[in-house]
Formats: sequence, structure tokens, C-alpha cells
Amino acid sequence: MNNNRKQWFLSLLAAFTFTAAFGQQEPSPHDFGKMWTFENPPKEWFLKAYNYDLDQEWFDEGRMSALRFASWCSASFVSPNGLVMTNHHCSQPVVSDLQKEGENFDKNGFFATTLADERRNPEVFVEQLIKVADVTEKVKTLIGNATDAEKQAKTQEAINTVVKEYTSKPGWENLRLQTVPYYSGAKFSLYGYKRYDDVRLVFIPEAQLGFFGGDPDNFTYPRYNLDCTFWRVYDENGQPLNTADNYFPFNVDGIQENTPVFVIGNPGSTERYRTVAQLEYDRDYRYPVDIEFFTNRIKMLEEDYALNPNDDTKNTIFSLANSLKAIKGTENGLTDPALFDRKVKMEKKIRANAVGKTYWDDMAKFYVDLSKYGSELRFLAPSPMSGSTLSLLHTINQYTTIAAENPESPELEGLEKKMTEMAPVIKDPKEVKTFGMVLGEVKKFAQADDVYINTIMDGRTPDEAAKKIISSSAFSDEKDLAKLLDKNTKKFLKSKDPLIEAANLMVPEYNKAVKAFQSTGVARKQIEQNVAGEVFKVYGNALPPDATFTLRISDGVVKGYDYNGTYAPIKTTYFGMYERYYSNDGKFPWSLPEKWMNPSMDLLKSPMNFVCTADIIGGNSGSPIINVKREVVGLVFDGNIESLPGKFIFDEKDNRTVAVHAGGIVAALRYIYKADRLVAELTGK
Repeated sequence: MNNNRKQWFLSLLAAFTFTAAFGQQEPSPHDFGKMWTFENPPKEWFLKAYNYDLDQEWFDEGRMSALRFASWCSASFVSPNGLVMTNHHCSQPVVSDLQKEGENFDKNGFFATTLADERRNPEVFVEQLIKVADVTEKVKTLIGNATDAEKQAKTQEAINTVVKEYTSKPGWENLRLQTVPYYSGAKFSLYGYKRYDDVRLVFIPEAQLGFFGGDPDNFTYPRYNLDCTFWRVYDENGQPLNTADNYFPFNVDGIQENTPVFVIGNPGSTERYRTVAQLEYDRDYRYPVDIEFFTNRIKMLEEDYALNPNDDTKNTIFSLANSLKAIKGTENGLTDPALFDRKVKMEKKIRANAVGKTYWDDMAKFYVDLSKYGSELRFLAPSPMSGSTLSLLHTINQYTTIAAENPESPELEGLEKKMTEMAPVIKDPKEVKTFGMVLGEVKKFAQADDVYINTIMDGRTPDEAAKKIISSSAFSDEKDLAKLLDKNTKKFLKSKDPLIEAANLMVPEYNKAVKAFQSTGVARKQIEQNVAGEVFKVYGNALPPDATFTLRISDGVVKGYDYNGTYAPIKTTYFGMYERYYSNDGKFPWSLPEKWMNPSMDLLKSPMNFVCTADIIGGNSGSPIINVKREVVGLVFDGNIESLPGKFIFDEKDNRTVAVHAGGIVAALRYIYKADRLVAELTGK
């Protein structure tokens, strides 16, 4: 590192330290997060922050020991024999097909007592990041002097060319190649993945342990979850893969207060480089609309479940509730004046170094217009969660549009058939109620010039309007519909049927919304690239790029925090899980299987979960938490509620990553599951 660069970096580190000491009231470069790429690891930061002088070998071995689990989670090798660790909630959707007659993994869990008992799911794969290359200059040379309008297409052409070139390079053969733009196109990295398709289930706990506390405890801490699963990768000869050179050994006693730790995984997506105008749109339109959408559908599903309890509905409720909780957490961050002010101040700082550039104002102009369409984009989109009537409206509008342009179009026959098949459902009371819900949502978020919804409602309440429209429509009667569709298209187009009128008022508004977002998408993307480029000019690659579900390393320390008027300790124990069980009278989702009802004192006093300050987001589930010796001390499975604003800003003060303690995993395997084979493989004992 040259002296000027080193001096600049040390100054930046000093700014980090000063900001942290005073509660990060002022904007900090760490607001952009700590999800560092392996091609540009912050070696100087790690030395300054933790006094760890880590060499390239440390990072290379960490990268090779980490995995991407299928297309939705993270994982890692944790033994020399291809053993893979990830979360229960990452594995649960793909293990049911492995059950034999009479087995129920959700109820009883599963442990393969021998290698022969390990079970393969052909749909499960893991990927190991073998090769990394910075191809920025190659890509930019190929893009050349393309105009903003040409840049997107030229960039894709350049990426395709680079991938083709590297396919035949030594060491890159037979790898899956992925080119990823960072800083909105300021840098480009090429990744080469080795894919393993023979992945076999070794162990998964009961759902009651993997998801203990359910949605009420989700995004909270203290927690009590055994959210882990073990798989094994087999080689082309059907033998356990030799991973002796690349795995994280277990350390069951590896954490104490302020222990530096590292999370290695694949965070999904962040939006930390969005402009203030974009965040204002998110705060005022995007998230309030989403909250309304999910809240209403959860309420309807809960009503259905009360009348007809079943696992499918219950799981859907949990899934939507999880999404809602995450959205609310992000919105809370956006409405926090202190957090938002940091984004405002950081933008001012970047703009001060971009004299004459109007990118931020240009983006703001776009969102003045887009704010008119945010609610229609969500509420009027055809979706199973928005009912069959709305989907039928889209088909009706498609029919009328085509019929008006070409009455002889061959497409009309197929659309008539589709409408006939869809129509019988709409008179169901549940469907009428769902359509009323949609009308109410649109009305609630309507702007002054949205006269179409008032025309549809005609002075009625949403429920009254839905009932009137559906009951008065020919589409609610098989014979009347047949007569309507038997007429020539001119008469159909002139029909005053209330459902046709509603379709031709609502669907065009949705189409306008889609067009508004799509037609400006390329221009907004280019502005995002320009803005990120200006941030890059100020901080260079000392800041990590937004998450892209690619491998990152995040640093932090094991640390509790103040919450709810008390203090959350760094770890929980199995004692706490049983207290939670008895305090809730063993009711779901705090119930426990029978085999857990007579715990030993050795289990009770064992650690279960813990927290650290590392930077994570969705996609990090299943990531190992390691110490400086590259030993596993924990397994990421969640973040606290205070971490949810991490979508747009990283706040180290109260942000916490929630993990399963390595000692807690081994304790359960040893004392409950009697999984001696697995314990010996993980611990060497």
C-alpha cells in the first residue's frame, strides 16, 4: 500500500472509531455496511479494529470452506469428510420428499446413524466459490464510450464476452461463471463456482426445535432455536467428499463478551446506496402499501384457519407474517428521524464532492411521478392472494382490448374459454369479501385525481360495492355469461355489465403503473449507477457494495445490548428454552417433543443461542460464524428487530445477528439425539 493510500485509510479508520464512540449520530462510512467482498477484504480495517493481521491464505481458506446452499441460503463445510451445516429453515422445504412411509421429520426429526442411511435429494445442491477475478477494466474497455441509452445492452455484451473468454482459461474450466456488477457498475467481479449435486441429509431436528417460538419470537432476542441441519456432499465415486483442506472445525467454547467474530455467507439484497428521494418513496408509499397488503391477507387467512385449521394455511400465515414483520422493521427505520437524517447528511456529503452533477434531483423528479402509481402496482396486480375476481378483471380487459382492435382475432376464443372457467368462482362469499378488500385498499390509498375508484364504488362501502358488482354481473350466472359471450364482439364491447366496466376502469390503471415503472427503469438504473459512482469517488472500495447473494465476509464482536428497559445477554441457555416452554404452558409455537421432556443438567446449562454485531441480511441464513482461527463458534439464523433497517442502513449500535451456539448444537446432538457419530465428527471426540 502506498503511503498516501495508507494515510487516507488510517484517517478513514479514525473516523469510524470516532463515530462509533459517539453513538453514530453523524453519518459514517459504516452506514453502507460491513459486507466485504473476498476480492477486496478490509485487511487494514481488521488490523486496526481487532489487531488481526490476516494474510491472503486466511481469506482464501475461509472462502473455500463456505458454500451457497441451493439458491436461497448459505452453508459451510464443517468436517474433513464433506459434512455441510446450514439452517433447519433452509432445509425444511426440501426434506419432506426424503421421508419413508410412516416417517414425519417435522414431528420426529431425522438422524442417519450410518453413512448408508444418509439420504439424497436430487434437487439439493451446494456451490463452492473456487475462483475470483476483478474484470472491471475488461468490461469497461468493451463498453467503451456507450451512451447512457446504450450502456445496459453494451454492458451485457461485455459480460458475455468476458465469461466466454474465461471459460477456457486454466483453472476456470467446468466452473459455473457469474459476473456481478458492484457499486452499480463501477466495478465488476467474475466468480467461478464448483457445483456439487450429490448432497445427502444427515440430521435435521424436529420443527418444534428448529422453529421454536414461531413468528412471535421471530426477529427477536433472547432466542431459543435449534435452527440447524447437517448434510453431506459425496464425490463422483459415491464417497464422502474429501474436504480436509477446506472446512471450519467446531469450537464449542469459542465465544466470550467482545470476542471478534466473522460471518461468511451470501447476503441476499440491500439498498444502501439508494438516494434520499428513493428512500422517501419507500417510507411514504412502498412500505405502507406493502404493510396494508400483507396485514389484510394475514387477517383473512387467520379467519379461514379458525374455521378450517390445516398446515398449508398455517404455513402461509407464518410466511406472510414473517414478511410483514420484516417490512415493518424496515419502515420503522425509515421513520426514525436519527437514522434517516444520517442518510440525508451522507447524501449532502457526496453531493458536495459532485459539483455540477444533478443525479439526485433527476431521481427525485422520477419519484414525484412514480408516487402516483405505487398503490396500483401492488393492489391491482393479479395474484392468488388478491382473489379470482381481480384475475378475471385482467382477462376481461385483455379480451375487450383485443376485440376492439381486431374482432376476428384468434386469441378471443381462448380468452372466452378462460373467462368461462374463471367465472363460477366469483360468487363464492369468500371471493366477494376478497374483492371488497381489494377495492378498500385501492380506495384507502387513492390520490385526489384517482376518480376511477369512486366511479366503481358509486358511493358504496367496499364490501357493498363488491357484492353489488358481482351479483349484478352476467359473469356470476352460467347462462347469462353464455349469452354475453355468444353475442358479437361489438355488443360485448358496448355492454354495461358492472364487472366489464370495473375491469376497464381498474386494469388500465394497473397497466399505467407498470408502464410508469418500466419505462423509467433504464434511466433510473443509470442514475443509480452514477450516484454509486460518486460515492465510489469519495470512498473508493473501502466501502462494501450492496449485497447481491454473493459471498461476503462480515466482522463484528459478541456483544449484548439494551432492550425493553433491561439488558440482553450475549447468550441464552437451554434453561431459558424450558422457561419459555413452561411460561407458555407448552402451547404452540413453544411446544416441545416428548423426547425433550426429561433434560439432563448438562443440557440445561449448555449455551443455546448468542448475538454479535456482524452485518447480515436475508440469504445469510446458514452462514457460519467463525473466530480468527477459522473455527465455527455459531450458525446464523436470524437478526433482531433492530437489525431490519439494515435493508437501507447499517446501525452497529443495536443491530444484532442471532446465531445457534456451536456448543448448543453439540449438546443437543449428544444429550437428546444420542448422535455420537456426528458429535465425534464435529468435535474429534
